[in-house]
Amino acid sequence: MKDLYDILGIGKSASSDEIKKAYRKIAMKYHPDKNPDDKEAEVKFKEAAEAYSILSDSQKRAQYDQFGHAGVNMGGGGQGRGFSSHMSMDDIFSQFGDIFGDFDPFGSFFGGGRSRGRRIRKAADLKATISLDFLEILNGVEKTIKLKRLEPCESCSGSGAKEETGPSSCRQCGGAGQVRQATQSLFGQSVVVRECPVCRGTGQMIEHPCGTCRGDAVSKKSVEIKVKIPAGVASGNYMTLSGEGNKGGHGIHPGDLVLYFEEDDDPYLVRDGEDVLLEVHLSFSQAALGLTIKVPTIEGEANLKIPAGIQSGQVLRMKGKGFPAVRGSKRGNQLVRVQIETPTSITKSQKTLFEELSKLNGQSNPAFRKIKT
Repeated sequence: MKDLYDILGIGKSASSDEIKKAYRKIAMKYHPDKNPDDKEAEVKFKEAAEAYSILSDSQKRAQYDQFGHAGVNMGGGGQGRGFSSHMSMDDIFSQFGDIFGDFDPFGSFFGGGRSRGRRIRKAADLKATISLDFLEILNGVEKTIKLKRLEPCESCSGSGAKEETGPSSCRQCGGAGQVRQATQSLFGQSVVVRECPVCRGTGQMIEHPCGTCRGDAVSKKSVEIKVKIPAGVASGNYMTLSGEGNKGGHGIHPGDLVLYFEEDDDPYLVRDGEDVLLEVHLSFSQAALGLTIKVPTIEGEANLKIPAGIQSGQVLRMKGKGFPAVRGSKRGNQLVRVQIETPTSITKSQKTLFEELSKLNGQSNPAFRKIKT
C-alpha cells in the first residue's frame, strides 16, 4: 500500500500549507475533466484526494504517523488501493472549497460544468473502549465489538417515507439544497448562498413520513464490527474507523467510530514504553550462589540465569522480550530488577549458620561510600 506522503510527493515534516499546495498541484494535473476516460489519471486523482483528506486533518495525520494505514482504517478492502469506501467523487470535490475557494475551477476551465456540490453533512461520531491484555498487544489482534448505533430504518429502507411513497423535491429550493439571496447596496448587487432552511441542504422533503422512524430514515440497532488492532498499541492510543459511526438519512454521510485502547493489568509485569519491568526477590544464599529461575514474560515463562554474587538493585536484561514498536519490527526488552531480602526473624539453627558464616567471612567494620548524585 502506497505511503500517503509519497503520493503527494512531500516529506513527513511537511506543513499544512505544503500539504495543501502539493494536493492542489496533483488535483489540477489529474482532474477527470482534464483527463476524460483516463483510468490511470482517475486513480491518481483519487489517491491524492484520500491522502489529502488524512494528512490535512491533524488528528488523522497523527494516527497515520503512529499506526500507518491501519490507524486510519486503510488496512485493506475497498478498491484495493487504500481508498475509504465511503469517499465518493462528491466527497472529493467538496474538499475543493478548502483549496480552490467556493467552486471547482474546472467547470469553467474545461467546460465540465461541475459545481462544488453541497456541503457534506455527517451523522454523529461514536466512541468505544477496547481492553487488551499484554499478549494481544504483543501480536496484534482482531476484535469484534458490539455497539448500538443509528442504522437505516428497515420499515422504509432508509428513505424516511411511508410505504409506496417517496421523498419529493423541496419546494423552497427546488431540490438544489441551497437558496440564494440577492441584496443591493451602494457597491452593487451581492448574492449570498445559504443552506436551505426547509430541507436542511438535502434538496428533498418527506410529505408522508414513515410510521416507524417518523421521517428520520434511521433507527437504533445493535451491530457487530470487526476491527484489526496493530501490535504495540498502548493505553491512550486510539484509532478512527471512518464511516462506522451513526448512519444518517436524507443525504447525511455516516459518522466515524473512535476506538480507545486500554491495557489490562498484569499480576507481575509493568509496561514502560516498549520495555517490560519485573522485580524478583532472592534470599542471601540464592544471590551468593546464583541460580537459574523461571520468570513470567508477556509470552509465558522463560528461563533467566542469576549470576553468583549478584547485588541488590542490580538489573538484568532479557533482550527482545518486550513489546514491538507500532511501526517497526524491533522489540523492547524485559528488565528484571533483583532485590535481596533480609529475613526479619530467624530460627536458632539459622542463627547458628549465620554466625558460622560470619566467622568464615571474618569480622570487619561496615564500609562507607559517598552517595552518587
